[in-house]
Amino acid sequence: MEKKIYIETYGCQMNFSDSEIVASIITEKGYSAAEKADDADIIFINTCSIRENAEQKVFNRLKQLQHLRKNKPDLVLGVLGCMAERMKTSLLEEDQMGGMRVDMVVGPDAYRDLPQLLLDVESGQKAVNVILSSEETYADISPVRYASNGVSAFISIMRGCENFCTYCVVPFTRGKERSRDPKTILREARLLFQQGYREITLLGQNVNSYRFREDQNDTIWSFPVLMMAVAEIDSSLRVRFATSHPKDMSDELLEVIAAFPNICKAIHLPAQSGSSTVLRRMNRKYTREDYLDRIEAIRRIIPECAISTDIIAGFCGETEDEHQETISLMKNVEYDFAYMFKYSERPGTLAAKKYPDDIPEKVKSQRLQEIINLQNELSLKSNQTDIGKVFEVLVEGKSRKSDKRVSGRNSQNKVVVFDDNGYKPGDYVQVKVVECSSATLKGMAVK
Repeated sequence: MEKKIYIETYGCQMNFSDSEIVASIITEKGYSAAEKADDADIIFINTCSIRENAEQKVFNRLKQLQHLRKNKPDLVLGVLGCMAERMKTSLLEEDQMGGMRVDMVVGPDAYRDLPQLLLDVESGQKAVNVILSSEETYADISPVRYASNGVSAFISIMRGCENFCTYCVVPFTRGKERSRDPKTILREARLLFQQGYREITLLGQNVNSYRFREDQNDTIWSFPVLMMAVAEIDSSLRVRFATSHPKDMSDELLEVIAAFPNICKAIHLPAQSGSSTVLRRMNRKYTREDYLDRIEAIRRIIPECAISTDIIAGFCGETEDEHQETISLMKNVEYDFAYMFKYSERPGTLAAKKYPDDIPEKVKSQRLQEIINLQNELSLKSNQTDIGKVFEVLVEGKSRKSDKRVSGRNSQNKVVVFDDNGYKPGDYVQVKVVECSSATLKGMAVK
């Protein structure tokens, strides 16, 4: 009987992209997709290790899933991704897992081995492969867009990271940087467009590091060159990317973004802190002044560009003055959106080895709340400036709150909600903004 598989994904966009690769590998071997975990014979949890809270969510979910074994004693439960890589075989030890049983542990570079590992589990063994690769990019695999809205899709263009920010586990869980052959990226993008997708996001831990040498003609593909090639596939195919490292954000890339109307005018540029001394402890390889120089370049070359960021509150040794430097940076830049977190020490990172996690939890929470409150003000201010403007919105589907309205995003990656006049996902609609909240623009279609 055909076995059913269910994949649950936590964490970043790269993890969701990886889950699509896993789905492709597994379905090619005759497994089918289950609609929910209760219907599955095999459950994969694709995990994130970036913060302690992310791992705790996975532990809680694994505990919840154990009850399914009562009716399905042969249920296979596997942990994939960064948490699998970080914790390795300890996930297979029931005494270390509080009595929870995990059957498979598979790192992000070992997904091709999943069919064989499943056979190992069926034969009564526990299965593990967490070997990191310096070459694997899964370039030849066509991902199964199993959770897609049919309009937007991710394309992974590179894997790994070598920046070694002191707080980050990614270099240890995803290995060395390696860039995917651009021919395979362009082939995947063209296929997605032919299938009706109208927006793609190029993914990498640091897309600005993308670099591929074609041996046959010694051509070097940089990220700006790749962006141009993807944008030229069709003018009605929107192109986004994530994530950029400030130290590698070049004027060349900004000029490419400005030159192509279908390259979205939204840049995610993680600051992490507004203090040069904290940035030095984080090993971010830029100063506050360097970061502001890149912001000035974005504003100059792409005036209509939205800018979002990541902020960490309460990093090791952060003083009140250093925290206030982050607040002043936020006020200076006036971010449109931000992802904001308390510092969470991760075992094995350089910060865990080098710096004490010495900011009291109460202080971290207070600083984070101050950052969140400010960003809410900045997001509302940004959205208020859009009232009266007309944007081209790519319809993604029905609004969450009403079937009579549709929702989509503009080039600046802002959610826009407006009345449904028979629009279909994938339609482009000119929408005038008439009101807003800090999170959403509300508008009306114009001819």
